[in-house]
Amino acid sequence: MSEKRYPIITISREYCAGGRSIARGLEEKLGIPFYDRDFVKKTSEASGYSEEDIKKDGEQVNKAERFVTNLLNPVTYESASDAIYKAQKEVIMELSKEPCIIIGRCSNTILKEAGVPVFRIFLYADREHRLKRAAEIAENGNMDLKKYLAKRDDRRATYYKTYTGHHFGDYHDCDISLNTGTLGYEKCVDILVDAIKNIAE
Repeated sequence: MSEKRYPIITISREYCAGGRSIARGLEEKLGIPFYDRDFVKKTSEASGYSEEDIKKDGEQVNKAERFVTNLLNPVTYESASDAIYKAQKEVIMELSKEPCIIIGRCSNTILKEAGVPVFRIFLYADREHRLKRAAEIAENGNMDLKKYLAKRDDRRATYYKTYTGHHFGDYHDCDISLNTGTLGYEKCVDILVDAIKNIAE
């Protein structure tokens, strides 16, 4: 009997809903690679932008820059946000040749529209859970976490709407949605592993 082939797994998530923790759990239990830092490196190589630029603009839109682009000729002038998105799309399509796990960056919609077999996950959690998680992240320092959380949510939603035309978190764009705050990361991983194994070819 031939070994099962897993679909490409994409994880869309609210900020601080545990996307990377879930991805690492799936990587460990399914034995398929999760592209995180490698994704940033590959996108940097494809776009010519620095890895720092990719991390900063990888899931947000520079509204001022896009406004200038629209004033100029959008056919000949490409904004940094658009160039990075284009490079990310190329990397996503390249990685999708083999089973893997990709977080965010509109990968769920990109692969679905390209006809690639994909299992699309959406992770969310209540605000209190996410605020607690945000407080544990050193990069957030002493900032107002409620405002920061709202800002990150807005950026992610704007990015998704800009490049897909869809609303972020729409159930039509996912195959399963899980509340990581209620279920816990470990239980979410177990549920997802069972689901993915059941649909593997």
